[in-house]
Amino acid sequence: MSPSDGDQSPSYPMTGATALAAPAEWAELRRQCPVARVTLPSGDEASLLTRYEDVRQVLADARFSRQLNAEGAARFSDSDSGGVFNSELSTALPQSGEEHQRWRRMVSKWFTAKRMAALRPRIETMADRLIDGMLEQGHPADLKAHLAFPLPVWVICDLLGVPDSDRERFSYWSDTMLNLTRYRQDEVDAAQAEFTDYMATHVAAKRKAPSDDLLGELTTATAPDGYRLSDRELVATGQGLLVAGHETTANMIGKMVAMLLSDRQRWESLLADPLLVRSAVEEALRFDANAGVGMPRYIGEDIEVSGTVLPAGTTVVCSMAAANRDETAFDGAQEMMLGRSPNPHLAFGVGPHSCLGQALARTELQTTLDVLLRRLPSLDLAVPAEDLRRLEGLAVGGLSEVPVRW
Repeated sequence: MSPSDGDQSPSYPMTGATALAAPAEWAELRRQCPVARVTLPSGDEASLLTRYEDVRQVLADARFSRQLNAEGAARFSDSDSGGVFNSELSTALPQSGEEHQRWRRMVSKWFTAKRMAALRPRIETMADRLIDGMLEQGHPADLKAHLAFPLPVWVICDLLGVPDSDRERFSYWSDTMLNLTRYRQDEVDAAQAEFTDYMATHVAAKRKAPSDDLLGELTTATAPDGYRLSDRELVATGQGLLVAGHETTANMIGKMVAMLLSDRQRWESLLADPLLVRSAVEEALRFDANAGVGMPRYIGEDIEVSGTVLPAGTTVVCSMAAANRDETAFDGAQEMMLGRSPNPHLAFGVGPHSCLGQALARTELQTTLDVLLRRLPSLDLAVPAEDLRRLEGLAVGGLSEVPVRW
């Protein structure tokens, strides 16, 4: 699948025959062309990696940077800004070295196992309340609209100390930053400016009256060397956590439930043994074939990957979803095994830029699944799995809706 000179390279992201199916090209690329030239929605080209070891190597290699606004770096969006990957948000925080690790250490204190355990009862209460509303309306119902979409934004609003009454605005702002095809450049610019102004006002209020939420504490937090987050860094931290903590988890809840209900035996297995929930969540993360773009990187020097020399100036896209289907890394990689252990999937990345909020995402996914099994054991898809619709253009991948009955 490596095109000859002058030929158009394959379009990326690639899609499967159905919203839950893996693209057929992944397996072919892993076998024949693990470093493949692809065309992004912007029309720019990048090099795509699909093998587990290659993706893991690159994500852990500091030479593959996140400087996606570098001159010559590929744009992902057909808007000039390139969406979230090329926005100011992607560069407002330190991207590498000790400065990046110092920022991570300050923020990661909020995502410890102890804090997540303390948060779990509140997540469960929120989930129960949302399910009450869905039951009151009756079925069929869209599980994404009733539960998967509002729950994560409630959680992240609670964590950041911002009113959940603003969640509709957060939804629009994150969609403009993560959608590669839907919005015009002026709409992207306006949304990002509104989002930045909103968060700057919120940070300023926290500076005046610090609270016990994440942003409130970060306004006064000081590292051992005296380092404190600037207002610009606090704004970017809040924006990044809202975008990542809302959109990705909301879509993953919907996809996880759809995967489990697409084969009734999976759901019945969890009803019979709820202790499988933790490993089932990990397997859903690994098995997710509708994971969006993946993780982009940019190199400023020639680097060899899988026998191919990538020249300086190349934008590299790591498809964690394709890597998670690599038969050399996972036995029965094309099967969903709810009890799979160990499960070293790459859904949250690896290395110094692995997902900061993965403990929160896991807690939300596990809690949501626990509550659904308890409240709605007869839950089922209201349409055939092959009729589920993909949410087009979103960088993180998702389903348009998840119709269910019970």
